[in-house]
Amino acid sequence: MRTGIAIDLGTSGFRAQKIDLGSGEIQRTVITMRNPLPGANVMDHLDFAMTYGQDKAHDLVINAFIHILNELEPEGGLVERIAVCGNPIQLSLFQGIPIDDLAYAGERKKKLMNIEEQKRNACIIDSTQVKGLEFLNCKVVIPPAIKHEVGADALALIVKSGMLESDKIAIATDYGTNAEMALKVGNVIFTGSAAAGPALEGQEIGDGSIARPFVISDVEFNNGDVLNYVLDKEMNTVSGSLVNYKNGDVLKNGDVHAIGITGTGVIALIDEAIKNGTIQLPNINTPDKKLYLQDGLHFTEKDLAEAGRAIGAIRAGHVTLCNAANVAMEDVEVAYMAGAAGTYMDAIKAHRIGMIPYNVSKICQIGNTSLIVAREILLSEERLWDLQEIAVEIVGTHVMFAMDEAFKDSYILELSYWNEGMPFKTLKKYLKKKGLPTIDEVTKVPEIEKRVEKDIPDLGGEGLHVVDQIGTFLEIDMEGCIDCKKCVDVCPNDALEQEDRSVRIRTDLCDGAHCQKCIHSCPENVLDWHFLKVV
Repeated sequence: MRTGIAIDLGTSGFRAQKIDLGSGEIQRTVITMRNPLPGANVMDHLDFAMTYGQDKAHDLVINAFIHILNELEPEGGLVERIAVCGNPIQLSLFQGIPIDDLAYAGERKKKLMNIEEQKRNACIIDSTQVKGLEFLNCKVVIPPAIKHEVGADALALIVKSGMLESDKIAIATDYGTNAEMALKVGNVIFTGSAAAGPALEGQEIGDGSIARPFVISDVEFNNGDVLNYVLDKEMNTVSGSLVNYKNGDVLKNGDVHAIGITGTGVIALIDEAIKNGTIQLPNINTPDKKLYLQDGLHFTEKDLAEAGRAIGAIRAGHVTLCNAANVAMEDVEVAYMAGAAGTYMDAIKAHRIGMIPYNVSKICQIGNTSLIVAREILLSEERLWDLQEIAVEIVGTHVMFAMDEAFKDSYILELSYWNEGMPFKTLKKYLKKKGLPTIDEVTKVPEIEKRVEKDIPDLGGEGLHVVDQIGTFLEIDMEGCIDCKKCVDVCPNDALEQEDRSVRIRTDLCDGAHCQKCIHSCPENVLDWHFLKVV
């Protein structure tokens, strides 16, 4: 068998497939639980690479890829072709090309700092051109960006949604950690990405998990009880247990044990609990301020605040794109939901909670578009060059949310709504006062088109393999260490080990710039991340 590898380099984790290049059949699917870079979002990854070395970041990504490759078990260890897709930062780190032009906004600043914009066109290169992959002796296929900051993942979202062929005002969103989104008005595409954080994919939630077998993906309330829906080993949604959400008492056992709750389950839980009055933002109205699910899993007010920040970032992003396009939120007719969260999420509940513009008449759930495009260009070089032509032809306007006043204003209002109890009417009032597109309550049920049942519809004959530990580490020998182990004790994720004044950090557990408690805890200031080595 001639073997090819398609891989989506996602911010929250990598998803890869082994594919028979002759028949085009998918053989095996491997997913990781986290990205190999320290941090929980793309800004953390960018910070790590820029602060501590892009070479270290590249080595971590490649080490993770090799670990995934071994899990895919290509016949004889031979691979003929690799195709990757992802956002510009992840793809650039994989290739080993500079990301300085992605780290700074504004042409004037880049000019002052002598930063050159990197070319991110479609290309096919030899693996010998990628440090760490020389041994493979194969071709590597890389899809184009629309602009240097609007990457191949956004292009995949736009192309696979079908929005280019429609004359309706439409918005497409990849509901993940980096939340890429695109709004089409006329023949112009407005793009942006909101650093929503990992809550929408179940991370940074106490009992959370990314979409994987045996996690709760949906819930329904029924007369004070909650029915759990769980993903089985094939990632199909099946009925779980019925429990009392106030204390966790099991009223009816399901057939599937649950080990966590994914972001879609979190969204469903919040929507159902708000609807029946159990949640009155920002509070959970139960005796111990928790909502209980099956198998001892629970959801806290801290989890609610984390999820609220993510939901608020999504809606603020939608408001910002509409503001840039000079259209009202009510003008958006069609919404496309992509990614694992966008696939497993109950679209009606997501719509009701504010993650989709309130007046849409149709919602399409379209799966993991990044992995789909990776597979397409793996199997067809012609498809690669077609995408390059499309990328050039798109009339695009990218909105840098971090620099945009509309996003800042609307996101601050969202935080006040989700985390401080601002009434919805007041939120609407202040959006209008600031001259921003306004939002409203959902009053109609849109048509739902679920194009796929699973975000990765075909797992292959060898099935799905989940990599719980991606196998990437950073290590530092600390001269002057007094062996107090405070750095180990303070880590919230148990990512550190210390032995003989040497610290090893498991990077897929490390929160990176979002945390750095280990650095601040060191009484001798000898834990300097600049001296970390990839091992």
